[in-house]
Amino acid sequence: MNYSSKRLSQTITQLCLAKEIDHVVISPGSRNAPLTIGFTEHPGFKTYSIVDERCAAFFALGLAQQLKKPVAIVCTSGSALLNYYPAVAEAYYSDVPLVVISADRPEQLVEVGDGQTIKQENVFEGHILYSANCKDREDAQIKNETEINIALNTAIELRGPVHINAPFNEPLYEKVADLDVRPQHVPARISEDVLPDFDSLRSIWEGAGRKMIIMGVMSPETLPQGVIDQLAADPELIVFTETTSNTHHSSYFPAIDQLIFSLDDQGFSELQPEVLITIGGMVISKRIKAFLRKYNPEHHWHVDPKKAYDTYFSLTEHIEMRPGPFFESLLSEVNPPANGYRDKWLKVKEHRLAKHEDYLKEIPYSDFTTYETVFKRIPENYMLQIANSAAIRYSQLFETDPSVKVYCNRGTSGIDGSTSTAIGASVGSPLKTVFVTGDLSFFYDSNALWNQYIPKDFRIIIVNNSGGGIFRILPRAKEAVHFERFFETTHHLNAKNLCEMYNLSYASAHDNEGIEKCLLDFFAESDKPKVLEIFTPAEINDEILMGYFDFIR
Repeated sequence: MNYSSKRLSQTITQLCLAKEIDHVVISPGSRNAPLTIGFTEHPGFKTYSIVDERCAAFFALGLAQQLKKPVAIVCTSGSALLNYYPAVAEAYYSDVPLVVISADRPEQLVEVGDGQTIKQENVFEGHILYSANCKDREDAQIKNETEINIALNTAIELRGPVHINAPFNEPLYEKVADLDVRPQHVPARISEDVLPDFDSLRSIWEGAGRKMIIMGVMSPETLPQGVIDQLAADPELIVFTETTSNTHHSSYFPAIDQLIFSLDDQGFSELQPEVLITIGGMVISKRIKAFLRKYNPEHHWHVDPKKAYDTYFSLTEHIEMRPGPFFESLLSEVNPPANGYRDKWLKVKEHRLAKHEDYLKEIPYSDFTTYETVFKRIPENYMLQIANSAAIRYSQLFETDPSVKVYCNRGTSGIDGSTSTAIGASVGSPLKTVFVTGDLSFFYDSNALWNQYIPKDFRIIIVNNSGGGIFRILPRAKEAVHFERFFETTHHLNAKNLCEMYNLSYASAHDNEGIEKCLLDFFAESDKPKVLEIFTPAEINDEILMGYFDFIR
């Protein structure tokens, strides 16, 4: 086994090994040769080579999402590092541990007109948990070890991105047969739950007649089934979930906009909670945010060991605990009443669902009917990755099997990197994976397919409405000058030639019958990944979606 001759490379790789950071995504380059040698020539690392740094970073994000531990990304110096930024921001807001390791020119060559040099130190400031700025000097070994230990431990302890900037002098490719340094490993320390005053919280909880829980993005199995059932047994409690909450119960309310979109002031007043508890990450529904920002709860508790956003402008308590143990403690001495305000809203829910089915029978082929068919046909025990914009919003209106695990990059809610993330997640999980995306998200991240690691059972469904159709539903957007060119970005692209270039199976559909026919064997075993592109009529999609909320009143 060989090592890079660079002591800094040895320090980084040995500390990664000690902390079990053993999945490494490398983008080819020269200045990062010491790191590439250190990671690829050690059997303890699983390494991946992905050329496009933006795709590489999102691929690593998908890996880390599923492995539930840090994944390292390695690049050369210069603008290569900046291509990591979208994924770094996503990791920062989604609490995904990424370790960015950038090679750099030695400090005497920075800002003197040398090639491939930018100001790399602290380049992610504002969206990074820690920046370790190492030095390529003999007298910097102890400082480097300290900085790297802090960075790696921060990624583990706080679940987020960190940056290690590693400058290297030439020569870059020399190897040695044994280590020149054996860095001191300072173990990470996982913080314990901080217990609040449960007596006070229970008193408020029991005294409230209208209680609400909103569950944002959560990993499957975040809540024990006993807690899910106990919350469902309280008739004074409404539990709102989203597809990305990965939590299911017949007494919960999984389609938020379906319930509240058409409420008037009286309806909102009747729905207004006295106590609001939020758990999980970002919430998709804009209407639940608008509602609670206007109709504030008296108490808003956010339960998360790391952070609490004041999303509804009413935060009164940050409870630094994991949601499962928190609810087990809160509910341990609480006896729910026989009835409460949830009963009325369950009847509204039943009415909306009945009208939902009636609407599907009336409307023509469109995005609405397409997404309904697609989400209904996803097999049990699949992982469903969803792109942002229209795809994730439509997913809130349709059911998937409770065994399906759902993910989406909701940290920054951007369309960039969705495909790369889905591919990384499929590599990091034993589950078969289907990725549902709109056309703009797919084409924007088409370099994601330049990837030799895509599993054969990976599936992509593209809903192609020839542009950013979601913009058509925004108030007065269509009145804008040059709407189709600068907002909707109308195009006539299709994915067929991309699939041929990257050796993916391709099929297309243009109506309901065609979709059903293609889906008959779409999820069957195959010798390469499959893509199904569904073309829908852009002109009517917004009218059908907005008509839906009027129809189900």
